Amino acid sequence: MPPFESTLNICDALALQFSERADQHDRDGSFPFENVSDLRDGRLPALTVPREYEGGGGTVLEMARVLQHLARGDASTALGLAMHLHVMGQQSECRTWAQEAYEVLCREIVLRGLLVNSAASEPDMGSPSRGGVPATTATPVEGGYRINGRKSWVTFAPALDYIFTSATISGDFSRAVVGVFGVAGNAAGVKILNNWSTALSVRASGSCEIEYRDVFVPSRWLVETRAIGDPPRTPALPPAWSACAFAAVYLGVGEAALASFASYARKRIPSALGKPIAELPTVQRVIGQMDVTLRAARAALYDAARCWSEKPEQRSRMASDFAAVKYLCTNAAVTVTELAVRAAGANGLDRRLPLERYFRDARAGLMHPPQDDLALELMGRQVLNPL
Repeated sequence: MPPFESTLNICDALALQFSERADQHDRDGSFPFENVSDLRDGRLPALTVPREYEGGGGTVLEMARVLQHLARGDASTALGLAMHLHVMGQQSECRTWAQEAYEVLCREIVLRGLLVNSAASEPDMGSPSRGGVPATTATPVEGGYRINGRKSWVTFAPALDYIFTSATISGDFSRAVVGVFGVAGNAAGVKILNNWSTALSVRASGSCEIEYRDVFVPSRWLVETRAIGDPPRTPALPPAWSACAFAAVYLGVGEAALASFASYARKRIPSALGKPIAELPTVQRVIGQMDVTLRAARAALYDAARCWSEKPEQRSRMASDFAAVKYLCTNAAVTVTELAVRAAGANGLDRRLPLERYFRDARAGLMHPPQDDLALELMGRQVLNPL
């Protein structure tokens, strides 16, 4: 992998390219395969693969900064990469997957730029963060398992090489046993349902449903199992990687909205005014409010991410920190994009400006875990019962 600052330069160049394509993909609901190719050419999928496999060995903060920069160009593409990077980043630390499969996956990501994501949510179950046992089933057969079921909101589905799918394993168990299976994206019986392209937000993210119809998975790709009710095999730690990944994407959306509105304000010269609206104190105050909102969220994200890497002894006590980071960054994006649309007036609703797309994309951040109600409860309990 190149030095990290070089990686950020690559991300900035890609963000410019992505921004030129984003409007058309948003209008069409089309999937940005060319963006995926660019991500692979830039070796970005290898960022959070450990150095022992010749990956980037990226930290939580490095991952966050990459996603933040990419999201300034296109939230949909950044979100797809975010899913891959946080899955691989978390595994780089916890190593809960079967070693053989993990090693093969890491080497293939470095060599060929493979992309992965987890598939846990289901149409009837909703978010797995709220609990529930998968209705998707894995039936043991000779040499492996047959997977049947359906998963929801599998971001970047058209580009995924492996879909790490949770399924209840059929068998004579005293308690339900759930497995995580590495399902090849091109396996027979895997069907992507293109039902996301007209969504409100991140329309080009390919966050589709996936059907599994008698999909065969070799035994070596059963990477993890757990019995419902059993304690975790490794100490439960806060979801730093996913929280920072989501936070960074929507922080980048907010930053893009600020930059876009500032550019608009410098160029917009109403005939009745005779000068750019950027010279109006009211507009300057709005831009200042947008800026300070993003500054606070960015500082919280960077601080928590640095602490995770530099002070590992504190990790078990950082659950409320990452709930706060995700809450602050996603709500900052919501606030800033609304301010931008309001301040631009009717022009803010016009698709000739990207502000309305940023406004819509920011709302997707509210749906990622932890959602606001759970985040606030967690932070409240921490205040009431400090460690």
